[in-house]
Amino acid sequence: MSALGQIGELWQLVPVQRAGGGLLLAAFGLPIVGVVIVGLDIMPVRFAMMHVALLGIAVGQLVGLDPVLCALVACALAGAGVAPLARTADGLSGAMGLLMSLAIAAALLLLALSGVNANGAFALLWGSILAVRPADLAVLGALAVAVPALFVWRRRDLALLLHDRELAQCSGVAVQRLTVLLLVLVAVAVAGAIRLTGALLVDALTLLPALAARRLGRSLVSITAWAVGIGVVVNVAGFLLSLAWDLPPGPVLVLAAGAVALVAHLIPERRTRSWRLPAASSAPSPH
Repeated sequence: MSALGQIGELWQLVPVQRAGGGLLLAAFGLPIVGVVIVGLDIMPVRFAMMHVALLGIAVGQLVGLDPVLCALVACALAGAGVAPLARTADGLSGAMGLLMSLAIAAALLLLALSGVNANGAFALLWGSILAVRPADLAVLGALAVAVPALFVWRRRDLALLLHDRELAQCSGVAVQRLTVLLLVLVAVAVAGAIRLTGALLVDALTLLPALAARRLGRSLVSITAWAVGIGVVVNVAGFLLSLAWDLPPGPVLVLAAGAVALVAHLIPERRTRSWRLPAASSAPSPH
């Protein structure tokens, strides 16, 4: 059977349709979350939220609730709770490191004391794209609407915050509230991607498109547009390749996104102003 024939045959299956729909929805929200991660320089947030998600999954299995729902709630609460500790850019990374250590310790202790099947909890961290459910699609759909809407609504404030926290505060931006909102979105996005690629491969949907877009874009708007465009292309192409060649989708998505990011970084850097400078120039003069 040809590759196209195999894709067509597999596409008749409902789990494959849900997986493809989930990846398409993810491409409209998660790469923008990656722009936030890169802009705030909080790379450790992915690892911290992976561990928080594991804690939520363990709690869900212990009390008999949906583990993924518990992971979403745990990540959202963690994102909001860590924001007061993030007074500076360095504080964000430090707070995430603290959160990661506490979350994994609590998760492992809970699994050990409760007798919960640890294999089931860890399995979700690897993802199962064909196990995507309507509830997971609803979460991804909400992110696909909420994240771009936030960027359109608060574009200037976001540009200032991603440029310089103190400058944003002096310019009248509600820095603390906006940071809390961004951290909650980042946390929920990481948890929402668990079913697609697994928390351990979430970079394929968030960080890698943003890294490539930052190299190609000239402004925050263009970087955001590039990130979404790259996310759509990578998710669709990677998923179709995995279907055609009977490969696991998660690693294929990571390799496809990584290849695009690598090619983008091989392009000679254009001598243009940083995307952050327009944000600074738009700030009101102190005089």
